[in-house]
Amino acid sequence: MHQLENKKLFLLDMDGTLYLGNDLFPETLPFLEQIKSHGARAMYLTNNSSKSVSRYVEKLASFGIVATEDDFLTSSQATAIYLLEHYKDKLLYVLGTASLCEELKNAGLNITTQLQDGIDCLVMGYDTELVYQKLVDACILLGQGVDYIATNPDFVCPTEFGYVPDCGSVSIMLKNATGREPLFIGKPQKEMVELALKKAGMEKPDAVLIGDRIYTDIAAGQNAGVDTVLVLSGETTLEQARASTIKPTYILQNVGEIFR
Repeated sequence: MHQLENKKLFLLDMDGTLYLGNDLFPETLPFLEQIKSHGARAMYLTNNSSKSVSRYVEKLASFGIVATEDDFLTSSQATAIYLLEHYKDKLLYVLGTASLCEELKNAGLNITTQLQDGIDCLVMGYDTELVYQKLVDACILLGQGVDYIATNPDFVCPTEFGYVPDCGSVSIMLKNATGREPLFIGKPQKEMVELALKKAGMEKPDAVLIGDRIYTDIAAGQNAGVDTVLVLSGETTLEQARASTIKPTYILQNVGEIFR
């Protein structure tokens, strides 16, 4: 565990790692203060594409956590970077929240939320504003053969009362209806971690990724070649961790144990 003291960049998942819904874990603030006192940096990596970065800054501020937009890398941002590389001048139908639409539009992408001719790609995020008509539109577009991209593969999003369906669960529903599967952009893809390292100006040995979900958080760190810490404060149980073929570098109860 002493190797963690030499880390300069802590890549932190949020839901299930630092808080659940609107409930901040008591260990979080002391943990973040310890990172700062060690002269290291915290960067927040989340697959939750329902909120814009500015909304996340506000959410952390409500917990007493001071952060700027430069401290975040979300699956929405990673998706925007990918779309700018491959679909800069294309028309994109966005199945997601108003925040996701605003973020993609502000990135310079041509988006719509209305079914129309000329749509080149369906872009789906974790949509907390989902209505049935969006699913109908998606089925029509997928039946027409348009490209299909999703921000993240998470099956559930943790809340203070349990779990709710996330983007990955909706993608399964659409697969059952259309036979189509999306290209997922967020964790566990290594690009999320590599973008964060580039943004922070750090190398892989400098970083550790901390999260509560094996198949996204820990897999992303493993795929990118950085150390990982699985915390048992969110989705994953110790039994599930032991049974998984994806092995974190460390397993701890919560973030408070990292420097304890």
